[in-house]
Amino acid sequence: MGSAPPSLELRGLTLHYEGHPLFAGLDLTVEAGRCTALLGASGVGKTSLLRIAAGLAAPDAGTVQASDGVPLRGRVAWMGQQDLLYPWARALENVTIGSRLRGEKPDKARAEELLNAVGLQGRERALPKELSGGMRQRVALARTLYENRPVVLMDEPFSALDAITRATMQELAATLLAGRTTLLITHDPLEACRLGHRLYVMAGRPARLEREIAVPGTPPRAPDDEELLHTQGLLMRALLKGRAT
Repeated sequence: MGSAPPSLELRGLTLHYEGHPLFAGLDLTVEAGRCTALLGASGVGKTSLLRIAAGLAAPDAGTVQASDGVPLRGRVAWMGQQDLLYPWARALENVTIGSRLRGEKPDKARAEELLNAVGLQGRERALPKELSGGMRQRVALARTLYENRPVVLMDEPFSALDAITRATMQELAATLLAGRTTLLITHDPLEACRLGHRLYVMAGRPARLEREIAVPGTPPRAPDDEELLHTQGLLMRALLKGRAT
């Protein structure tokens, strides 16, 4: 990954949707080298905020900057709700697709190492149609890691998986993304508590950050950890309060 990752500074972000403010003057700091989880009801503006952070959309006002002052272009990796694998490309080719699109020589050895790390050793030549949903998401995670970016943005990356596969993927993500500046959107309080160092609840119209919760311990936390269960309760209260506003 090279030099230490920066924090991500979102300041004064304002965005209107159909003439109404989705959020206005919103500030958020994504801590350097740590995972920040963002939760809230559907339609509150979480994905729009993430797209702005990724440079995929422009706000009506406000800025997104890295704390080290270096432009974010080329320093951000994205993992979305869908795996978005190319159906004609084999697993290894999907992992290295970014290099290919940029006209770079793919690092085959590194891609194989990452596929091994996510438990797909021996499936390098498999087409997406030959893989289960969990396997496809693991290829997508390997592709995200292959990009080796200091900032990683994740939009409900495990939402379509069954509970056991999801828990496994959470553990893989927490281990392999350790030390990167990560912003995770999720609807799952347990997932947020397992993976996040700091949690924020986004609520209201225009949306604001209602609550900041620090989670003790180091991800991935055990799902039956007492402190995790306590934090999950606090988070559920905040989410219910946000839904009622």
